[in-house]
Amino acid sequence: MSKAVRARLRFLVRMVRMVRRVNTARRDAGMVTSEYAMGIVAAVAFAVALYQVVTSGAVAAELQDIVKRALSAGT
Repeated sequence: MSKAVRARLRFLVRMVRMVRRVNTARRDAGMVTSEYAMGIVAAVAFAVALYQVVTSGAVAAELQDIVKRALSAGT
């Protein structure tokens, strides 16, 4: 191959790689944001469920009993 053909091929390969990087960056930008949003929604849902369990009557009474036993064990 001549030097001109090699130079042209190198240029074309660089252009293809650059276009791929730009397209990948654009495609991933929205995915990252939606993944963070879904993670936040899942964390909030888990926190609400945990709060409901902890503040229920049976669990609250059991937690109070554990704390009372822990405090009275030292005396």
